[in-house]
Amino acid sequence: MQSEIAIFDIDTCEDRTVLVPDRHIEAPNWTPDGTALIVNGGGALFRVALDAPELARIDTGFAERINNDHGISPDGTLLAISDQTETGDSAIYLLPIEGGTPRRITARTPSYWHGWSPDGSTLAYTAQRGSGYQIHTCSVEDGAETAVTAGFDHCDGPDYTPDGEWIWFNGERDGAVQLWRVRPDGGSLERMTDEETVNWFPHPSPDGRHVLYLAYAPGTEGHPAERHVALRLMPAQGGLSRKLLDLFGGQGTINVPCWAPDSKRFAFVRYQS
Repeated sequence: MQSEIAIFDIDTCEDRTVLVPDRHIEAPNWTPDGTALIVNGGGALFRVALDAPELARIDTGFAERINNDHGISPDGTLLAISDQTETGDSAIYLLPIEGGTPRRITARTPSYWHGWSPDGSTLAYTAQRGSGYQIHTCSVEDGAETAVTAGFDHCDGPDYTPDGEWIWFNGERDGAVQLWRVRPDGGSLERMTDEETVNWFPHPSPDGRHVLYLAYAPGTEGHPAERHVALRLMPAQGGLSRKLLDLFGGQGTINVPCWAPDSKRFAFVRYQS
């Protein structure tokens, strides 16, 4: 599958291609300074400078089995990665944004990073601790873990609102996958969508106005790749969503936070056979 890294402008509803790499690429993050994207592919991590786009590999030390759950600290100094080189199962690590030796954060596996609190102190992730995956958080300082959700068949994609008051995520109950939000302490759980589509990976915009998400066709199981999907936008306080774009993608398209700092654009990956 050919990967195409692209940027969508929500004001003009137009997208442009940034780079068509010679390898499979997933999950763009946008750096807080607005100059580059971070993507993964083949177990490695790459920086794509927007003024001269090409894949520049980031030194991740021993971590050579990085998946598509990675992201950047609010102050732009650290990278969170999810890697299974050491344990054979995904654990979360931190390393300097310019590259270096990863420091393990989560003691237990499997753990898949997805969000960073605005104050930089806490990570949000999905993890299996018994039956099913639920949303957890942990301290960046000592890795102390807290379960945020319970009772779902499966949860994924947690991402903080810019004020830190909510964590958005996709949750499955009774075969339906919808978007939810919850307070970081696990309180005030709210379902935010009620649609026929199978909705994944909600990402609140930095200005707090919108939530971007990935919509699969009704009946889709999991979050597979190589599917006809849509990117949709909804108000941050809930309400009707609107379709921005149809594309061939799914897994790898917007797994992680992908908004530009100005909240006017976001990065994504689509695929061509």
